[in-house]
Amino acid sequence: MPKVSPIDQRKADHLKINLEQDVRSALTTGLEKYRFVHEALPQIDLKRVSSRVNLFHKELAAPILVSSMTGGTAEAETINLRLAEAAQEMRIAMGVGSQRAAIERPEQAKTFQVRKVAPDILLFANIGAVQLNYGYAIDHCRRAVDMIQADALILHLNPLQEAVQDAGDTNFEGLAQKIADICAKIEVPVIVKEVGWGISKRTAKRLADCGVSAIDVAGAGGTSWSQVEMHRAPDEFTRQLAATFVSWGIPTADSIIQTKEAAPNAIIFASGGIKDGLDIAKCVALGATLGGMAGQFLKAAALSTEKAIETMELTKRQIEITMFACGAQALNELAACLVKA
Repeated sequence: MPKVSPIDQRKADHLKINLEQDVRSALTTGLEKYRFVHEALPQIDLKRVSSRVNLFHKELAAPILVSSMTGGTAEAETINLRLAEAAQEMRIAMGVGSQRAAIERPEQAKTFQVRKVAPDILLFANIGAVQLNYGYAIDHCRRAVDMIQADALILHLNPLQEAVQDAGDTNFEGLAQKIADICAKIEVPVIVKEVGWGISKRTAKRLADCGVSAIDVAGAGGTSWSQVEMHRAPDEFTRQLAATFVSWGIPTADSIIQTKEAAPNAIIFASGGIKDGLDIAKCVALGATLGGMAGQFLKAAALSTEKAIETMELTKRQIEITMFACGAQALNELAACLVKA
């Protein structure tokens, strides 16, 4: 039996823990502080409500992103293919999990390669930004994009996860300049995302200055990766260290607002604790272009492609009925319908 690499084992652990354990942040997303004004006389036909959005030269049927989750294991390959099949059927965007495993072990590339079942989707490649301080360069970024024929590249930021992880990569010094260099050289849009603790006003401004095409705030209120790392800690010291940060982060709603203020021209994606289409509609009203969900889609795809399609269809319909019930025929009309709860 081939030896399992540390990266492969970590990916398998992450997938198993996310499916089986409670790894939620102790914080809420902040979206509960907002509500839409109900219109009993909306003056529009539900059949004419449009949740379509154009992004990076592709039209999406709804502002839904299958957030980056997994890859690098046989089970992850099955889940990625099911998610991609469902995204193709629903015409929504999808990101894959970190491709570092496949860059360092090319035989793992197939666990990320979903174009054969999803030729038309808006697809995002993904590597950890911190790897730019550990030997990665523009060639590695291009390899990630080419590996899956991606439309854009996600560089993810996860300083807290790396800090509480056994033997994590914690040198983030000078990383902004390296991100700027990638943005200047690579042929596809660059998206920078957090993994669940949010983007601050200062970081949003810094990323905009780097030339990123979009910022995924990935705020607090959903999966806490410090909790995930707590479940796979090798000893009690590391377990307690990770457990400390269950209440850490910037709630998703606050992070959208801070990013909008600091980088008013940036394309914003919202993820982190988004549970349904109503939450996505709130994120769009606050200034996001897409709303990303992971856990719900992961659990559905673990069952079947059909279940994943059903979950995505439900999410899309929730967005459309939210729009209808507050009198918004197009997504850009939602902002005027949102008020503080």
